[in-house]
Parts: sequence; structure tokens; C-alpha cells
Amino acid sequence: MIAKSSTIKGWGGKSGGCVVKAVVLTSGGLPGVLESGLREHWPTIRASLLEGTYQPQPVRRVEIPKPDGGGVRKLGIPSALDRLVQQAVLQVLQRQWDPTFSDSSYGFRPGRSAHQAVARAQGYIQAGHRWVVDLDLAQFFDRVNHDILMSRVAKRVSDRRVLKLIRSFLTAGVMEHGLVGATDEGTPQGGPLSPLLSNLMLDDLDKLLEQRGLRFVRYADDCNVYVRSERAGQRVMMGLKAFLTGKLKLTVNEAKSAVAPPHTRKFLGFTFSNREQAKRRIAPKALARFKERIRELTQRTRGVSVDQMIGTLKRYLTGWRGYFGFCETPSVLKRLDEWIRRRIRCFFWKQWKRGRTRFKELTARGVSRDLAAQTVGSPHNAWRLSCSPALSLALPNRYLRSLGLPSVGPVG
Repeated sequence: MIAKSSTIKGWGGKSGGCVVKAVVLTSGGLPGVLESGLREHWPTIRASLLEGTYQPQPVRRVEIPKPDGGGVRKLGIPSALDRLVQQAVLQVLQRQWDPTFSDSSYGFRPGRSAHQAVARAQGYIQAGHRWVVDLDLAQFFDRVNHDILMSRVAKRVSDRRVLKLIRSFLTAGVMEHGLVGATDEGTPQGGPLSPLLSNLMLDDLDKLLEQRGLRFVRYADDCNVYVRSERAGQRVMMGLKAFLTGKLKLTVNEAKSAVAPPHTRKFLGFTFSNREQAKRRIAPKALARFKERIRELTQRTRGVSVDQMIGTLKRYLTGWRGYFGFCETPSVLKRLDEWIRRRIRCFFWKQWKRGRTRFKELTARGVSRDLAAQTVGSPHNAWRLSCSPALSLALPNRYLRSLGLPSVGPVG
């Protein structure tokens, strides 16, 4: 938990410095082991921060699969102490910088969300801007030019100790497979400070778009510009490519960038209907990933009990619904509910295994002996039988709800 203080106004001062003070405030919510270690070594850490000699440890490289299956995303996880110091810097600088950022920027900013970004994009489409310049920056977080980034920081921060501290985080190195490698570009994802620095780096892009009077929405490195014609979109795309590669030294991913109607593109997991009323829809790739994950969680070969399976499924569905429930296509969510329940009935059927067990379970759950015998003796596979009358009677929706299965569809 991050403590807040209205007394923090700048880096310097008799109190020992803004960031140092923020570290003290932040340390109140630390785990006991780290807090006790911090208290023991605090005089040395405090002195190094004030003298500008603090040296971060190399970040730990962690690779996670990208949601779309297109390779892996490389994270750089700082040490616990470095995370603490970064959080302190963030606590101070974000308060000063965030009000200066564009109103069309939504990523990693207090009080702003991906849903707000999607809703704003929808508003532009609804207003008649039915072509989108969809910009994708290739490996943005790994390719940020340190000198260009630090020149932007230096325009906002005068204290050389802060500048040196931020650059030291950028150049701390990466530990991978026990070996430490140098980092001469990029701002590693995984540290608290990285999102703020990425917004600062792309603030130049936001200002350019605003100066040109263009309607755009940016969430981190995902930027969509909305125009009225394909010709205007191509012109904007050419100008933005020149700006990004020339001034910011960033690379546009040609394969993933395009000028196209919004309904053919995805933005933050959503797309929009190609009708007079542009409604929010779940992007096809997001639906495909959802179904793939549900299949994984409802496989009988996972060797888990029904309660374990439902518990894991509940956590995933609750989070998914919290985000994608923002869509305006309740019929899609209703069909997903039906499909999920069918997957669970299939799980039960496979769990029962033998014909004798299946017959006993069906009849015990209110299915007539004739229908139970007919179902058990059916040559059809488990997936086909999961929507049979017998399983619908034995495992009705109210029973699945009683197990704790949440709905992703409309309530009521």
C-alpha cells in the first residue's frame, strides 16, 4: 500500500528529498522481511539516493506468451528494493507529469481505463470517422532510445540525481539464465516506472496529433487515429511513420499496422459493428482465446475434481466478464454461457466413465430409467451427448449455478 503525503513538493529540501521521503512512506506496506532489512540498511540506502550513487540491480528476465500467440513478451522484474525506489519515484513524478499528458491518452494513468479508451473510439466512429489508422509499434518497450527518453525527462526534472537515478534503472542490465547482459535501449516492462516513462516518450506523438486536429485514442503503445476517408488515413499513416522513425527512433510494425474500416480491426480486445450504430463487439481473436482457455480448464485429463475445476473456472470467468462484459452484444455472451455449460456437462459425463456409473448418476438426478439407459447406450461421443435431454435434466442450469459457476451473459 502506498502512503500519500501532501508535503512532497520537490526532490531537494531540508527534509532529505522528495524521492527519499516517498521511499519512507512507501515502506510502510512492505512485507516484514523486506521492511526489517530496509530499516537495517536504510542509512546507507538514503545516503546513496541523496548523493546520486544508488545503483540498481539487473532486472530478472521473464518471458510470458503473448495473448494472440505471436511469440513471447519479455518482462524485466526489478529486485524488491529497486521496485520500492521506482514506486517512490513514480509516486512523485506521476503527480507532476500526468496533468500535462493528452486527454486522448488512457494507458497506465490514474482514473483512466481501457473501457474509457474503447468508448471514446466508439464515439469517433459514431460521429462519422469510419476509417482508422491502426498503428502498431514493433517491440516498443524493448526499443525505446535512452538518449531521446532522457532528453524528455530532463525537460521536466532539473535535479541531476533524479536524472542519474532514472538512467541507472534503464541501464541496470538484464539477468537471463544466470548471465547479466547490458541494456543500451528499452524500458523494461515489469517495473513500476516503465509505464510512466513510456507515456512520456509517446507524449510527443500525442502532441503532434493534437496539433494536426486529429481524433485519436492511445493506450500505451496502441494508437488508433480516426479519419473520414481512406485517402486521409493513408496520408496520416505516412506522416506518422516518418515522425516515429525519424524523431523518436521507433519502428512501425508494417505487418500489424493498417488503414482500414474499424470493424475489420481490433482495439484493446474489442471491435465495432459495421452499422449505423457502431456497437462494441468482442474481437474474434479474443473470443478464440477465451474458448481455448475454457477448453483447457474443462479437460477431464487435467486430473482435478469438479470442485477444483469450477473454482478455477469461476476465477477466470469473473475476471473475463469484468472486462469483456463491456461489449454491447448480449446474444454473444448468452451463447458463450450455453457453450460453457455444455463443456461442464461433458466434463461430468467423462468423469462418470463407466456405463453403470453413468446410469446410476442419471437416475439419481431425476432422469427416467428408460431415458438414462438410452443415453448410456448411445453411440454418440461425450460432446454430442452433453446437450442431450438426459444431461440437461440431470445437470440443469440451476445446479451448475449452485456449484458456483458464474454467468458471462446478461443478468436476469
